[in-house]
Amino acid sequence: MTISEIIFLLDATPLSQTVQTDHKIETVCGSDMMSDVLAFIKKDALLLTGLNNLQVIRTAEMLDIVCLVFVRGKRPQEEMLKKADELGITVLSTDYTMFDACGILYHAGLRGGSRHDA
Repeated sequence: MTISEIIFLLDATPLSQTVQTDHKIETVCGSDMMSDVLAFIKKDALLLTGLNNLQVIRTAEMLDIVCLVFVRGKRPQEEMLKKADELGITVLSTDYTMFDACGILYHAGLRGGSRHDA
């Protein structure tokens, strides 16, 4: 599924200057705990989170996460957006809750990074 399709499904607003609409997303991880993200994220992943601090961007950088979606209408600070742009990470915001956003993407065919979703 492409980032463009995810923007449509989640009625998401692009927040970063970098928006790689054609980039293909293979898996999704939804978490506010970056330790869980470190344990379960896979290649070409999208991260759904409500955590709004620079640690999210740092985690995305370490794991080569290509797209971040902030849930519940959260919007990251300008410093976070600048860092995401430097790293080529697409940043989106959706008004959906984490639960609903995960459900929408799961229903559309995306799976998570756990061994149960292989």
